[in-house]
Amino acid sequence: MPASDPLYLAYHDEEWGVPVHDDRRLFEFLTLEGAQAGLSWSTILRKREGYRAAFAGFDPAAVASFDQGTVERLLQDPGIVRNRLKIESTVQNARLVLDLQREFGGLDVYFWRFVGGAPVVGNWRTFREIPAPSPEATTMSADLRKRGFRFVGPSVCYSFMEAAGLVNDHTISCFRFAELTNASGL
Repeated sequence: MPASDPLYLAYHDEEWGVPVHDDRRLFEFLTLEGAQAGLSWSTILRKREGYRAAFAGFDPAAVASFDQGTVERLLQDPGIVRNRLKIESTVQNARLVLDLQREFGGLDVYFWRFVGGAPVVGNWRTFREIPAPSPEATTMSADLRKRGFRFVGPSVCYSFMEAAGLVNDHTISCFRFAELTNASGL
C-alpha cells in the first residue's frame, strides 16, 4: 500500500478488512472492486464520492431502475470511470442484487455464507503470502457469474472479501490485524 497517500492510509486504517453487514456498503464494495479491474485502487478511492453520487448512494433499487439514458449520462461523468461495460454491469448487478435480497433476505446473508458467517483470518507475515484468489472467492465468483453478475472474477471477489472484512488479510505485524481479530472474537 502506498504509505505516502493519505487517502489510501485512511482506507487501510479505518475500513479495509472491517466486517461489513450493510447491504448498501456491500453493493458499494462489490461495485468499486469491479470498477477497479485493470486500474489502481488509488484511482477508485479518489473517485469514490463520484461513484456514490452517480450511483444513488449505492441503493440497489435506485440503481436497478437506471435506463439507457442514465447510462449515457454516466458515460460523461468525470467523477467515475467512464467505461460502458463497467457502468452497464453496475446497473445489471444492482438488478441481480435485488434478486439475491429476495432469495436470501439480504446481501449480508448471501456473502457471509461463503466464509461460514465469520471472517477468515490470514495470519500472514508478509503481503507476498496472501493468496489471490482463495477457494472461497473462486466459489463466490462462480456463483455470482452463474446468476448473471459481471466484473466478479475470482480476483475481484477476493479483493471484495478483503475490503468487506470477510477476510482479515492484514499482516500479523499490522496493528489492524490484532484489532480486527479481537473485535471478531477470534
